[in-house]
Amino acid sequence: MQNAAAVVPPSSVHDYHHHHLLSLFRSSETIEEAKKLHCLSLKTGSFDHPPVSSRLLSLYTARPINDLIYARSVFDRIQSPSLPLWNMMLKCYVENHRSHEAICLFSHLLSEFSPDNFTLPCVLKGCSRLCAVEEGKQIHGVSVKLGLTLDKFVQSSLVSLYSKCGMLDCARKVFDKMGERDLVTWNSLIDGYARSGHVEIAMKLFDEIPDRDSYSWTALLHGFSKSGKVEAARDVFDKMPAKNLVSWNAMINGYMRSGDFESARDLFKIMPERNLITWNTVIAGYEVNGRFQEALSMFVRMLEEEDDLKPNNATYTSLISAVAASAILSTAKWVHSYMVKNGIGSDGVMGTLLIEMYSKCGCLESALTTFRSIHRQKLGHWNSVIVGLGLHGMADEALDLFKQMQESGIKPNAVTFVGLLNACSHVGYVDEARFYFDLMVKEYKVEHKIEHYGCLVDALCRTGNLQDAKTIIQKMPMRPNKVIWMSLLRGARNYVDIEMGEYAALQLIDLAPESHVPLSNMYAAAGKWEKVSEVRETMKKKGIKKEAGWSLIERKGVIHRFFVRDKSHPQTEEIYAKLKEMREKLKAAGHIADTRQVLLRIEDEKEKEVELELHSERLAIAYALINNSNSPIRVLKNLTVCNDCHSVTKLLSRIYQRDIIVRDNSRFHHFRAGYCSCNDFW
Repeated sequence: MQNAAAVVPPSSVHDYHHHHLLSLFRSSETIEEAKKLHCLSLKTGSFDHPPVSSRLLSLYTARPINDLIYARSVFDRIQSPSLPLWNMMLKCYVENHRSHEAICLFSHLLSEFSPDNFTLPCVLKGCSRLCAVEEGKQIHGVSVKLGLTLDKFVQSSLVSLYSKCGMLDCARKVFDKMGERDLVTWNSLIDGYARSGHVEIAMKLFDEIPDRDSYSWTALLHGFSKSGKVEAARDVFDKMPAKNLVSWNAMINGYMRSGDFESARDLFKIMPERNLITWNTVIAGYEVNGRFQEALSMFVRMLEEEDDLKPNNATYTSLISAVAASAILSTAKWVHSYMVKNGIGSDGVMGTLLIEMYSKCGCLESALTTFRSIHRQKLGHWNSVIVGLGLHGMADEALDLFKQMQESGIKPNAVTFVGLLNACSHVGYVDEARFYFDLMVKEYKVEHKIEHYGCLVDALCRTGNLQDAKTIIQKMPMRPNKVIWMSLLRGARNYVDIEMGEYAALQLIDLAPESHVPLSNMYAAAGKWEKVSEVRETMKKKGIKKEAGWSLIERKGVIHRFFVRDKSHPQTEEIYAKLKEMREKLKAAGHIADTRQVLLRIEDEKEKEVELELHSERLAIAYALINNSNSPIRVLKNLTVCNDCHSVTKLLSRIYQRDIIVRDNSRFHHFRAGYCSCNDFW
């Protein structure tokens, strides 16, 4: 009898491969395993077997893998995918934060299937993340047509969408029609009301909720904190049965927002654990409240104490803003160096922030170097450089850069023209300011905003065209703000136009109580001491105090702050000796003190000269001349530099052959070889 090999039908072989693959799918948990099975399915031809391709797609879209690229490659190879497979892809897009593409995929799905109660919640979640209200409303309409409005998952998703997008009336309507409300739905509505500032309604819902979790408590806490009701937030925090990290961070944020730094620090010290959000909250809180050195100190402390935490964009945004405001160049360079060492590029928002930082720290060279290092320069980068050049009085360079920007095909926006107009204002380019003011509307259809009017008015006031400035103010389509009126008042003071100054001051009485100071200074400059006394008496009654002028300079990481007639510095004796030397050299150079800048009632001219000689920036420059060899002298002032100090600093830059960069409360002055970048307009 002849032995014959058993012949297995081809269909049985295929079935074996299919079943074997399906059994392997059940035990697969990693992307590597999924890829191997994917490869095997293609080699054996099992991929075209619907259960195999469906299971493979499910594997790629489910956690812990959730790989959108491979999932999409599988989906695109499946002929006529079923609705559940479409739903898998929608979910994968949303969970990978590609909600816009999820909505696009949903629009394609509609041509193939009617969505079900798994499809709609998923795409509504995508709308919620994008705050795409109009698209969400359309999907709400689809749910009505399909009779899915009573489905609890659809309803819950709609409540979440409308709550997150601030459409609380719509959210409440859906919520009130729900027969069965889960905790997620309650929390969505509570969170929506709390975020929108309706904390009383949020509290009422919180009291009605059948059950609560940590999210319920934290949503309410956030609401009270955001509304400035820190005591109520603390009451919620203290009553929480179990405090999680989110609640600790929310409470610290509430204290930082309200300026209660001590309470924030106390919580920070005792909290059981911290994450990057904790540190970012404290750093941002200090920065927003003007405590820049403390923001920097917290960043350094985070690096020292938290080996596992890496700063993110939020960290760098607050940090760079703090450094820019403090205007300490050495710190700016250290921060930038740290970012480079840690692989943080200059593209995107980070590039914009770094350019602004260097500009505000008085180093345009570094700002321009950063700009040129950016491979794809976007509008924000161009704007930052133009604004920076304007701030430094480099109007010609700003206008040239604008031409380059035009040639590169980038369309300017409102911020661009603020930078250009500001640049023109700072050097007295009135005709150019008028030209760009007209150009923005005629050529680029960019509407005039109050900032553009403010820059044009400022340019006119700096050059003595006070009547033209007044005419523009009166014809503005919007109500002038205090910045515009202050420009007119300062112009009136500089050009001793008492009538115009009084007109501007009258408009400022309610808008800006601090306007009494320049009004008093205007009267003092004009020698109207009775008027000065009247204004100062009014200030005294209203509790308005004139801010003490100071100048600071940084050396080897230490900040040295000087006030008028300051004798508190350890090197006071040397500083005053240097002041004497400076006085003699200035006299030899032909300087005659402008004693009109003395705003005190002093009759003796010599006393007036002494008063001017002891202004804070001169003390700072004297200190720098003693201690800084040949590097540029960088001075930061809190008030506008006076005429006499401006003239003196120009001469000192020539006498001592030193670059002196002064940042006052409105701009930079670059003094070199007896000249200033402002062209004597400031």
